[in-house]
Amino acid sequence: QVQLVESGGGLAQAGGSLRLSCTASGRTFSTYGMGWFRQAPGKEREFVACITWGGGRIYYTDTMEGRFTISRDNTKNTLYLQMNDLKPEDTGVYYCAASVTGRTTVKRSAKDYGYWGQGTEVTVSS
Repeated sequence: QVQLVESGGGLAQAGGSLRLSCTASGRTFSTYGMGWFRQAPGKEREFVACITWGGGRIYYTDTMEGRFTISRDNTKNTLYLQMNDLKPEDTGVYYCAASVTGRTTVKRSAKDYGYWGQGTEVTVSS
């Protein structure tokens, strides 16, 4: 198993940037494909981005591509999400998740992820 802890959330102004981190412990980090999801107030959890074990395959939701960058450092057991040009609609709780089947194939569905962090809250003011 793997345990995931997100950090880096907070308050940002529209147009600003935040960098989220997700630190893993337990089973070898490179065993997993990793993803970021978010849940806005009153809405369902939605996919943001994912990355395979070595970073060779990356996928973004259309609305975030070009503004968000997912990356990982397997030597530090850490997943990142660099968020630029933030918009108020980016407000929500951001979750990182680990997927065994996503190790080599991009996975966009939450049901493909078996391990989740507790989330970090991002608030973007206009």
